Amino acid sequence: MIERWADAVAHLAADPVLARLIAQYRGERLVPRGDAFHTLARAIVGQQISVKAAQTVWDRLAATLGAVTPKAVRAADETRLRGAGLSRQKASYLLGLAEAAPTLVATEWDALDDAAAIAQLCELRGVGRWTAEMFLIFHLLRPDVLPLSDIGLVNAIRLHYGAALERDAMQSLAERWRPWRSVATWYLWRSLDPEPVEY
Repeated sequence: MIERWADAVAHLAADPVLARLIAQYRGERLVPRGDAFHTLARAIVGQQISVKAAQTVWDRLAATLGAVTPKAVRAADETRLRGAGLSRQKASYLLGLAEAAPTLVATEWDALDDAAAIAQLCELRGVGRWTAEMFLIFHLLRPDVLPLSDIGLVNAIRLHYGAALERDAMQSLAERWRPWRSVATWYLWRSLDPEPVEY
């Protein structure tokens, strides 16, 4: 997806709203960060909270652990993780993810289509569809993911296309963005936050 960002932008610019956002954030694009564990850990931290709140908790967690790695998480107990701002549930999920890290590394993600990758990820405790979709966008760089369970994306679509839009209408609207719905999503997220969304 990153290598073909210009192709995505050329396609999406046919949509007047996205054309305006592309112009507004010219030169910016999704930047992948870290490995599979890092992306999923950030997504778990970010579940059901704002981008800003998630970054604050992540920064505290990194300061507490020195680095957010499987080894550092496994060496911490739940109390220490909760002291960094994680809920009891998220601390438990992160500990489970650290134990599952070798499986994440060993999995041939490129051999799986989006649906199969999501199904496999959702077998991990604490990973639901939204978290799996963040992994597909930010780690696997899949080009055509539309995470309509993401409140930020829903808010951005309603802000730019109509406050009364419901899920079915959003799904229909996004058909014109295929096969680059991940890129469209990134620009819509970008319009809401002072810093680009990263997982």
